[in-house]
Amino acid sequence: MDRTVDSTPLDGDLVALAASGDGAAFSELVQRHQDKVYALALHLLRDPAEAEEVVQETFLAALEKLSTFRGDAAFSTWLHRVGANAALMRLRRRRRAPEGPAEQPVEELLPRFDATGRIDSTPHHDWSKRADDQIADREVRLAIERAVQNLPEDYRIVFLLRDVEGLSSEDMAELLGISVAAVKSRLHRARLVLREELGSYLE
Repeated sequence: MDRTVDSTPLDGDLVALAASGDGAAFSELVQRHQDKVYALALHLLRDPAEAEEVVQETFLAALEKLSTFRGDAAFSTWLHRVGANAALMRLRRRRRAPEGPAEQPVEELLPRFDATGRIDSTPHHDWSKRADDQIADREVRLAIERAVQNLPEDYRIVFLLRDVEGLSSEDMAELLGISVAAVKSRLHRARLVLREELGSYLE
Protein backbone atom coordinates (compact mmCIF):
# COMPACT_ATOMS: atom_id res chain seq x y z
CA MET A 1 0.00 0.00 0.00
CA ASP A 2 1.38 3.41 -0.92
CA ARG A 3 2.06 5.88 1.87
CA THR A 4 2.31 9.64 1.51
CA VAL A 5 5.49 10.95 3.06
CA ASP A 6 5.35 14.41 4.59
CA SER A 7 8.13 16.26 2.80
CA THR A 8 7.58 19.58 4.59
CA PRO A 9 11.03 20.74 5.73
CA LEU A 10 11.63 21.43 9.40
CA ASP A 11 12.52 24.92 10.57
CA GLY A 12 16.04 23.76 11.36
CA ASP A 13 16.57 22.55 7.81
CA LEU A 14 15.29 25.85 6.41
CA VAL A 15 17.55 27.80 8.76
CA ALA A 16 20.59 25.88 7.53
CA LEU A 17 19.64 26.52 3.91
CA ALA A 18 18.89 30.19 4.53
CA ALA A 19 22.19 30.67 6.36
CA SER A 20 23.97 29.36 3.26
CA GLY A 21 22.23 31.93 1.08
CA ASP A 22 19.03 30.15 0.03
CA GLY A 23 16.50 32.98 -0.34
CA ALA A 24 13.56 30.65 -0.91
CA ALA A 25 14.24 28.90 2.41
CA PHE A 26 14.27 32.21 4.25
CA SER A 27 11.04 33.27 2.53
CA GLU A 28 9.42 30.07 3.79
CA LEU A 29 10.52 30.90 7.35
CA VAL A 30 8.99 34.35 6.98
CA GLN A 31 5.70 32.88 5.76
CA ARG A 32 5.58 30.44 8.65
CA HIS A 33 6.29 32.86 11.47
CA GLN A 34 5.36 36.39 10.44
CA ASP A 35 1.81 36.24 11.82
CA LYS A 36 2.96 35.23 15.30
CA VAL A 37 5.70 37.86 15.34
CA TYR A 38 3.12 40.46 14.31
CA ALA A 39 0.71 39.34 17.05
CA LEU A 40 3.44 39.62 19.67
CA ALA A 41 4.49 43.09 18.47
CA LEU A 42 0.87 44.27 18.35
CA HIS A 43 0.23 43.08 21.89
CA LEU A 44 3.29 44.89 23.16
CA LEU A 45 2.99 48.11 21.12
CA ARG A 46 -0.78 48.36 20.52
CA ASP A 47 -0.08 50.05 17.19
CA PRO A 48 -0.64 48.10 13.93
CA ALA A 49 1.73 50.27 11.88
CA GLU A 50 4.54 49.91 14.40
CA ALA A 51 3.86 46.19 14.70
CA GLU A 52 4.30 45.83 10.93
CA GLU A 53 7.62 47.67 11.16
CA VAL A 54 8.74 45.37 13.96
CA VAL A 55 8.00 42.35 11.79
CA GLN A 56 10.28 43.76 9.08
CA GLU A 57 12.98 44.64 11.62
CA THR A 58 12.73 41.19 13.19
CA PHE A 59 13.28 39.26 9.98
CA LEU A 60 16.06 41.59 8.82
CA ALA A 61 17.80 41.06 12.15
CA ALA A 62 17.14 37.32 12.00
CA LEU A 63 18.66 37.10 8.52
CA GLU A 64 21.80 38.87 9.75
CA LYS A 65 22.04 36.66 12.85
CA LEU A 66 21.15 33.27 11.35
CA SER A 67 24.76 32.15 11.66
CA THR A 68 24.48 32.62 15.45
CA PHE A 69 21.45 30.32 15.76
CA ARG A 70 22.73 27.12 17.39
CA GLY A 71 19.49 25.22 17.74
CA ASP A 72 19.59 25.20 21.57
CA ALA A 73 15.98 26.37 21.46
CA ALA A 74 13.31 26.14 18.78
CA PHE A 75 13.77 28.61 15.93
CA SER A 76 10.35 30.09 16.71
CA THR A 77 11.44 30.78 20.31
CA TRP A 78 14.67 32.40 19.14
CA LEU A 79 12.80 34.47 16.56
CA HIS A 80 10.24 35.66 19.08
CA ARG A 81 13.05 36.86 21.33
CA VAL A 82 14.41 38.88 18.43
CA GLY A 83 10.93 40.30 17.81
CA ALA A 84 10.32 41.05 21.48
CA ASN A 85 13.63 42.88 21.67
CA ALA A 86 12.73 44.99 18.61
CA ALA A 87 9.36 45.89 20.13
CA LEU A 88 10.89 46.71 23.50
CA MET A 89 13.42 49.02 21.88
CA ARG A 90 10.52 50.97 20.39
CA LEU A 91 8.82 51.16 23.77
CA ARG A 92 11.99 52.56 25.31
CA ARG A 93 12.16 55.22 22.59
CA ARG A 94 8.55 56.14 23.36
CA ARG A 95 9.45 56.67 27.00
CA ARG A 96 12.16 59.12 26.03
CA ALA A 97 9.65 61.06 23.91
CA PRO A 98 7.34 63.74 25.37
CA GLU A 99 4.90 62.09 27.73
CA GLY A 100 1.28 61.54 26.78
CA PRO A 101 -1.60 60.84 29.17
CA ALA A 102 -0.41 59.09 32.32
CA GLU A 103 -1.26 55.45 32.74
CA GLN A 104 -3.34 54.41 35.71
CA PRO A 105 -0.95 53.37 38.53
CA VAL A 106 -0.95 49.63 39.01
CA GLU A 107 -1.58 50.12 42.75
CA GLU A 108 -5.05 51.43 41.89
CA LEU A 109 -5.80 48.26 39.95
CA LEU A 110 -4.57 45.77 42.52
CA PRO A 111 -7.13 43.84 44.59
CA ARG A 112 -7.79 44.95 48.14
CA PHE A 113 -6.39 42.98 51.08
CA ASP A 114 -8.07 42.28 54.41
CA ALA A 115 -6.53 42.63 57.89
CA THR A 116 -4.89 39.20 57.66
CA GLY A 117 -3.07 40.10 54.43
CA ARG A 118 -5.30 37.94 52.23
CA ILE A 119 -7.12 39.16 49.15
CA ASP A 120 -10.46 40.62 50.17
CA SER A 121 -12.97 38.13 48.78
CA THR A 122 -16.21 39.89 49.72
CA PRO A 123 -18.04 39.31 47.45
CA HIS A 124 -16.04 36.26 46.45
CA HIS A 125 -15.26 35.90 42.74
CA ASP A 126 -14.20 32.39 41.76
CA TRP A 127 -12.93 33.84 38.50
CA SER A 128 -10.67 30.97 37.44
CA LYS A 129 -13.37 28.29 37.45
CA ARG A 130 -15.91 30.54 35.81
CA ALA A 131 -13.40 31.59 33.18
CA ASP A 132 -12.66 27.95 32.45
CA ASP A 133 -16.37 27.25 32.09
CA GLN A 134 -16.89 30.14 29.68
CA ILE A 135 -13.53 30.42 27.91
CA ALA A 136 -15.03 29.33 24.59
CA ASP A 137 -17.37 32.28 24.72
CA ARG A 138 -16.20 35.08 22.45
CA GLU A 139 -17.35 37.80 24.83
CA VAL A 140 -15.24 36.38 27.65
CA ARG A 141 -12.20 36.08 25.40
CA LEU A 142 -12.60 39.73 24.43
CA ALA A 143 -12.89 40.70 28.10
CA ILE A 144 -9.66 38.85 28.87
CA GLU A 145 -7.90 40.55 25.97
CA ARG A 146 -9.13 43.97 27.06
CA ALA A 147 -8.00 43.34 30.63
CA VAL A 148 -4.51 42.38 29.44
CA GLN A 149 -4.27 45.41 27.15
CA ASN A 150 -5.36 47.72 30.01
CA LEU A 151 -2.51 46.62 32.25
CA PRO A 152 0.16 49.28 32.83
CA GLU A 153 2.89 48.81 30.25
CA ASP A 154 5.57 47.25 32.48
CA TYR A 155 3.13 44.66 33.79
CA ARG A 156 1.54 43.94 30.41
CA ILE A 157 4.96 43.22 28.92
CA VAL A 158 6.02 40.64 31.51
CA PHE A 159 2.60 38.97 31.41
CA LEU A 160 2.68 38.61 27.63
CA LEU A 161 6.29 37.46 27.48
CA ARG A 162 5.73 34.85 30.19
CA ASP A 163 2.14 33.63 29.93
CA VAL A 164 1.68 34.09 26.18
CA GLU A 165 5.17 33.68 24.71
CA GLY A 166 6.50 31.29 27.36
CA LEU A 167 9.81 33.05 28.03
CA SER A 168 11.61 32.18 31.25
CA SER A 169 12.13 34.71 34.02
CA GLU A 170 15.83 34.74 33.18
CA ASP A 171 15.18 35.46 29.50
CA MET A 172 12.78 38.25 30.40
CA ALA A 173 15.23 39.77 32.85
CA GLU A 174 17.88 39.85 30.13
CA LEU A 175 15.50 41.37 27.59
CA LEU A 176 14.15 44.01 29.96
CA GLY A 177 17.41 44.84 31.72
CA ILE A 178 16.00 44.17 35.19
CA SER A 179 16.54 41.52 37.86
CA VAL A 180 14.79 38.15 37.92
CA ALA A 181 13.20 39.18 41.22
CA ALA A 182 11.75 42.29 39.57
CA VAL A 183 10.37 40.19 36.71
CA LYS A 184 8.66 37.83 39.15
CA SER A 185 7.26 40.73 41.17
CA ARG A 186 5.79 42.43 38.09
CA LEU A 187 4.32 39.16 36.83
CA HIS A 188 2.73 38.41 40.20
CA ARG A 189 1.16 41.85 40.39
CA ALA A 190 -0.06 41.64 36.79
CA ARG A 191 -1.82 38.36 37.56
CA LEU A 192 -3.41 39.87 40.67
CA VAL A 193 -4.76 42.77 38.62
CA LEU A 194 -6.17 40.43 36.00
CA ARG A 195 -7.76 38.26 38.67
CA GLU A 196 -9.52 41.29 40.12
CA GLU A 197 -10.58 42.65 36.71
CA LEU A 198 -11.90 39.35 35.40
CA GLY A 199 -13.51 38.42 38.69
CA SER A 200 -15.60 41.58 38.64
CA TYR A 201 -16.51 41.05 34.98
CA LEU A 202 -17.53 37.41 35.31
CA GLU A 203 -19.56 38.15 38.42
